[in-house]
Amino acid sequence: MLTRFIDRHQRWLFPAPAVIFIALMMIFPLGYTLWNSFSGWSLTAGRPNTLIGPQNYINLMTDARFWNAVLNTFYFTALAMALELALGVAIALLLDAKDYRGKRLVTSILLLPMMATPVAVAMVWLLMFEPTAGVINFVLDELSLPEPLWIAGSNSVIPSLALVDIWEWTPLITLIVLAGLTGLPNEPFEAARVDGASYWQTLRRVTLPMLLPTISVAGLLRFIDCIKTFDIIYAMTGGGPGFSSETLNIYTYNQAFYYFNFGYASALLVIFFTIVTGVSLLVTYSRRRLEV
Repeated sequence: MLTRFIDRHQRWLFPAPAVIFIALMMIFPLGYTLWNSFSGWSLTAGRPNTLIGPQNYINLMTDARFWNAVLNTFYFTALAMALELALGVAIALLLDAKDYRGKRLVTSILLLPMMATPVAVAMVWLLMFEPTAGVINFVLDELSLPEPLWIAGSNSVIPSLALVDIWEWTPLITLIVLAGLTGLPNEPFEAARVDGASYWQTLRRVTLPMLLPTISVAGLLRFIDCIKTFDIIYAMTGGGPGFSSETLNIYTYNQAFYYFNFGYASALLVIFFTIVTGVSLLVTYSRRRLEV
């Protein structure tokens, strides 16, 4: 009887332990963080892990540093994503335009920035961005061009950090779009050639509309990754100068591991998770509407 039951339901029974384990590993941290977000747990204030209701969320609404972190997060994400998508699509179209010797070598070289450790990348760029002894300002000085403060300036720090992210992750967009280009059918392009369409007309009316689902997937992946960026920002600026580059990730980390306000940090994590989930669902819904 037991053997017959196992034989009949083995497609559910065999993967069940792995599914249950993964589900618990996802549900427990989320549930525990949500519960902590309603507590006043703070080591610095000497408050135990007891429930205080929605007070943490009420405090967030009047926390100027929280709203500054939200603005910095979306500023960094929007700037990095927009340029990565534009450059990634442009490079992919350029690589796909025609066959030439060394095409595979060029594609392989594109992978190199992605293979580097983010903290190592941050350290190299930190030295390059140094206002007085960095190589970038040295070259600009030799060319008699203005020398920005880069990560030392409150107005230039977010664009400088976005530049590092663009350098490292634009190749990912390029590879995704290249894969999408190779999967496009030939018939629409042959019909465009027969109709006498120019390259730019074909690009605007055929290639890009057909690539839009692929580009939206690449954009979604980069959005989720960009908005969660921690290592590069923390290694290069730590949220400074002042709070000019303090994103939600950095602010949450500081609340938890510098100020030991674990309840408040948990509320920040819940808000952060809600933002990422909400925007991801919105992008997914928009993509499905485009495919209909």
